[in-house]
Amino acid sequence: MSRLVMKFGGTSVANIERIRNVARHVKREVDAGHEVAVVVSAMSGKTNELVAWCTEASPMHDAREYDAVVASGEQVTSGLLAIVLQGMGIQARSWQGWQIAIKTSDAHASARIEDIDGSEIITRFRDRKEVAVVAGFQGIDPKTNRITTLGRGGSDTSAVAIAAAVKADRCDIYTDVDGVYTTDPRIVPKAKRLDKIAFEDMLELASQGAKVLQVRSVELGMVHNMPIFVRSSFDKPEDIDPHANQPPGTLICSEEEIMESHVVTGIAFSKDEAQISVRQIEDKPGVAASIFGPLADANINVDMIVQNVSEDGKTTDLTFTVPAADYNRAKDTITAAKAKIGYIRLDTATDVAKISVIGSGMRSHAGVAAQAFSALAGRNINIRAITTSEIKFSVLIDTAYTELAVRTLHTLYGLDQV
Repeated sequence: MSRLVMKFGGTSVANIERIRNVARHVKREVDAGHEVAVVVSAMSGKTNELVAWCTEASPMHDAREYDAVVASGEQVTSGLLAIVLQGMGIQARSWQGWQIAIKTSDAHASARIEDIDGSEIITRFRDRKEVAVVAGFQGIDPKTNRITTLGRGGSDTSAVAIAAAVKADRCDIYTDVDGVYTTDPRIVPKAKRLDKIAFEDMLELASQGAKVLQVRSVELGMVHNMPIFVRSSFDKPEDIDPHANQPPGTLICSEEEIMESHVVTGIAFSKDEAQISVRQIEDKPGVAASIFGPLADANINVDMIVQNVSEDGKTTDLTFTVPAADYNRAKDTITAAKAKIGYIRLDTATDVAKISVIGSGMRSHAGVAAQAFSALAGRNINIRAITTSEIKFSVLIDTAYTELAVRTLHTLYGLDQV
C-alpha cells in the first residue's frame, strides 16, 4: 500500500460529469488499497470569472477581499467531488486551506506556503480510511487569520506541498496532456513524451515557457525530493492498472533515478517577451544599477542582458528582455529615470521570442550551444541576444521564426527519435 496525492486541474473538473470521471480515478486508487488525498482546482473558467467580478466591483480592490472571492472556486469543486465520492460509497470529506491549515506568507494573491500540518489527514487515513479532498490554490495567513491564495497555477504547488506534509510516496498531477514532451507537439508533431525527467530540467522547462507545471511546484518537489507524475485525466479510469510500476505519463524525479540522460532534454519557447535597448550611456561604474535598480523597485523581472561598449570605450549600450506583460511599465520606468541614466536613445521591440535549449547532459558536453548557433544561421535566423547557464542556453529571435527555430533545434539534437 502506498500513499498518493492526486491533483486535478480546471479542465478535469469543468462540470459534474468530469467530476464523476475524477471520482472514478480516485476510486481506482482507493480500491487498490492506497491512501489518497485529492487536490482540486476551480472549474475551468471559474477563477477568471471571479477575478473579473472583483475588477468590475472596484478596479482598485482590497487584495485580502480579492483572495476571499477567488478562493471560493476551489471550495465549490472540493465539496462537489466529496459529494460524488460519498455517493460511490467512499469515505471522503472536503478540506479548505484554512482548515488543514496551510499556513502562508501575507502576500495576498501570490502567497508562499510556509508550513502545513498534515497530521489530521494522516490520522483519518489510518482510522477512517478517509479520502481528503483539498481545495488547492488557497491557504491562510496565521498572523491575520485571513484567507490567502497562491497565484495562478497555485493548485500544483498546493498538491506538492501537501504530498510532502503527509509523507506521500508520489504526487500525481492529472491534466489535459498525457505527460511532458520534448517540446510543444502542436509546433513539432515529432515531439516525444518523456518517461522521466530530472527536477532541474523540468524547472528550466517550466520557467522558460513550458505550460505543463507551475514553476513553484517543481521547486517544492526538488526541495522535498517528492516524485511528481504528470498524467492525463482523460484516460479512461478503468483502463489504467493502479499496480503498474509506471502508467502512461512522465515522472519528474531526482537525476540519480534516471539511468540514461540525454545531452538535451527539451526545447522550450516563449513569445511573451519584449526587448529594450538603452543606447549610448556613459560607460562608468554604476550605470547598470541606474537602469536595473528602478526596474527591481517596480518588481519587473529582467531576463537576458547584453552589453556592448563603443570602440572608444566612452559609451555603452545595454539590451535586456522583460515579460511582455511588463513591457509598458518597464519602458515608462526607464523613461522616468532618463536624467539619472543619461542615455541618448531608447529602442524597443515586442516582436521577439525566446527559445531555450535545456538538458542536464550539457554539463559534460562541450559545443552544444555552438551547434545551435550554426544550425540557426543555416536557416537565416538572426540571434538578437544569448544567455547561458550550466544546463540551459536561450536565444532571442524574431517571433516570425519561432516555429522554424524550434523544429530546427528539435531535429538537431535528435529529439525526434527520443
